[in-house]
Amino acid sequence: MNFSPIIIGTMRWGIWGANHSTREVQNLIETSLDENLTTFDHADIYGDYTTEKLFGDAFSEMDIERDSVQFISKCGIEMLCKNRDFQLKSYNYSKSHILKSVDSSLENLKTDFLDVLLLHRPSPLMNPTEIAEAFSILREEQKVRHFGVSNFSPSQFDLINDAFPLITNQVEISINETKAFYDGTLDQMLLKNLQPMAWSVLGNYFTGNSEQNSRIRKVALELCQKYDAEENQLLLAFILKHPAKILPVIGTSRAEKIAEMKKSLDLELSREDWFRLLEAAAGKEVD
Repeated sequence: MNFSPIIIGTMRWGIWGANHSTREVQNLIETSLDENLTTFDHADIYGDYTTEKLFGDAFSEMDIERDSVQFISKCGIEMLCKNRDFQLKSYNYSKSHILKSVDSSLENLKTDFLDVLLLHRPSPLMNPTEIAEAFSILREEQKVRHFGVSNFSPSQFDLINDAFPLITNQVEISINETKAFYDGTLDQMLLKNLQPMAWSVLGNYFTGNSEQNSRIRKVALELCQKYDAEENQLLLAFILKHPAKILPVIGTSRAEKIAEMKKSLDLELSREDWFRLLEAAAGKEVD
């Protein structure tokens, strides 16, 4: 599976963020493709179950070959909102729910297939055999080409992967959230020769007022001068340096930020500078 080196996240394009018009979404798609960023990350719940349709309506009006782009979507969370009649938030990985969710995503995105389907969050009640049955049907019907998970621990990944082959685990990784470096998640991806994906890749660096961010900012600003880089580029380069070849999902809803963050691919942090950032995040030297 060939993804673009940076994945474009759509979560904030609709009512959960910028509330873009169809034309504004098309501008974001055009900018992404101009930067050779061809992979778009969705989930059924984004925008209270409305953002996939916003994207699909916009994309369907554009003269873009479907096979030139990659669509990722996620399912499994039943979320309370006005667009659904669920009685409480829960996780549903029954075969019927997975199949229904994919059909809904295909209809909303106006596409015949998803390149990747991810199980959005692990459930204590998930049955790997039933999930594998659903995945097999979706693959046989050519509705989904590849499968993965999101926010799964290594053991939870293996639980599903042993029943049906997965290609990725999308987890939270940023300068503020480095647990995946230590909990076996990235080790597992390296061992299986799979590329992990990362969400919330800038963490709360630009939004949180904390001692941790003060420490990070002091180091980051020095390194920005050294590498002639913006802070967001530097923080993305921190993730990109990992040998697991992490695929970052950037969540911006601004076209100019897509082009700006693409430049992080040209940054190569030295090993010592990478550890300077890690030390600042942890507030102590490495053990």
